[in-house]
Amino acid sequence: MRSLPVLKIDLRRLILLVTLAAALLTLGNTFHASYRVQRDLLIGQTLEANRVYATKLADSTEVLLAAARQQLAYSAGQLTTTFDQTSRLAEETQRLRLQSDIFNSVYILSADRKLLAISPPNLAVTGTIVDSDGAREALEKRKPLVSRPYISSTGRLVVMLSQPIFAADGQYLGYIGGSIFLREKSILNSLLGEHYYRDGSYIYVVDREGQIIYHRDAERVGEVVRGRPVIEALIAGQGGSQRTTNSRGIDMLAGYAPVASTGWGLVAQSPTANTLDKLDVLMMAILRYALPLSMITLLAIWWLSRLISQPLWQMASTARAMDSQAASPQIREVRAWYFEAAELKRALLAGLALFDRKIGKLNLDRLTDPLTGLYNRRGLQLTLEQWQNAERPFTAIALDIDHFKRVNDQHGHAIGDQALQHLARLMRDNSRDLDVLCRLGGEEFVMLLPDTSLDAGIQVAERLRQCMAACTALIGQPITLSLGVAHWPSSSTDIDQVLTMADRALYDAKHGGRNRVVTARLEST
Repeated sequence: MRSLPVLKIDLRRLILLVTLAAALLTLGNTFHASYRVQRDLLIGQTLEANRVYATKLADSTEVLLAAARQQLAYSAGQLTTTFDQTSRLAEETQRLRLQSDIFNSVYILSADRKLLAISPPNLAVTGTIVDSDGAREALEKRKPLVSRPYISSTGRLVVMLSQPIFAADGQYLGYIGGSIFLREKSILNSLLGEHYYRDGSYIYVVDREGQIIYHRDAERVGEVVRGRPVIEALIAGQGGSQRTTNSRGIDMLAGYAPVASTGWGLVAQSPTANTLDKLDVLMMAILRYALPLSMITLLAIWWLSRLISQPLWQMASTARAMDSQAASPQIREVRAWYFEAAELKRALLAGLALFDRKIGKLNLDRLTDPLTGLYNRRGLQLTLEQWQNAERPFTAIALDIDHFKRVNDQHGHAIGDQALQHLARLMRDNSRDLDVLCRLGGEEFVMLLPDTSLDAGIQVAERLRQCMAACTALIGQPITLSLGVAHWPSSSTDIDQVLTMADRALYDAKHGGRNRVVTARLEST
């Protein structure tokens, strides 16, 4: 039963298929790479913008708090001599609150926690004893401070800035304090509530304990949010930016900065999804621009593939009947307009002469190493057989590159290959035309020097070692060699044993510290 002929694709269709596959893969890879680059760029820009914005707001907050502390310090100094004048204390609290609009309330407490004055006056009754966390902290520490968030006597969540008041003789009289309401309209709301983002971004502030003291959602003020990387970095006094997830599980791009004087930390963050929305529009625009040109390119490739494949198809058709007398005239009539077709045409006309040359080249390839052009193990063995039959003495040098695996691991196999090729060139430069140079595999090499004494072989090995060590261009530092030298028949009468002795000397050079030449020990008699 006759088998059905196997259908094979012709060159024109093959070029089209390969080109189409390459074009689609290239387009897809370019599109994907562009997407990744643009995506990373957008994320990086947003992270940096948030970091810069957080730093700017932290600096503004620092300036605001410094101004507030300066005003409190000035008032405390003014009250030193009038601390017993109730009307003067009331005037000062009213002036301080209205002058800068920094504080929601200003008040003065005596050392025994009695409220002496407050503005606005409707918040509390003067003369009462204040026992809030902020009051106790200020009275205990007796120094300028910014309190932790606490519940005031009026039931509000506040942060207090306070300044101690001392008499001229150093007696502690009390303190003047200003409160900033955290869940109501305050200077923090004015500073942080409106910012240039309109894409779902927002800002929040935490204190040194991780407690939120400002958030766009007022219900979250007072909440402790420890355990998040951004918060822990701020508590440690660090600024920066990172991709994170907020309490609702939304992927965010956060920039953060500390307010050094208070231990607060300010976070500006944007939803990652909103940042990347622009990317989808950009990638669709790229695709729209790329597709028409890609279609035109494919049509041009179709026409060129037909033009390129025509002479090859004609020669392939003729090659089916190479024994025909008409084959040669038909090949000569083929219009081989480009180099490859012209070369193929010439090759077909050359016939058996070309095959003979190819066979000779294959024999040479069988004996040589493709990377360095030196003899391989087959070439080495063939040479040894010839010299043994002719009883021709020689010196064998076994060598390899020190720490070659480290060169490959640290600099890549391409640099490793260059090092092997460089060594092969140096071996040629330091040898004669009649010497046989071999690469046995990896970084292992052998030099066979016919009619050469052991001492002369040692000199060749040492010269090669120095030349190799003098080169630092490949990896920025010397690449060294270890070499072992043996002689036949003086080192051993067994020609195979001579190579083994050279290898042993090479290993002795390795164990002796590398970058050296070691002579094989003579066989004991």
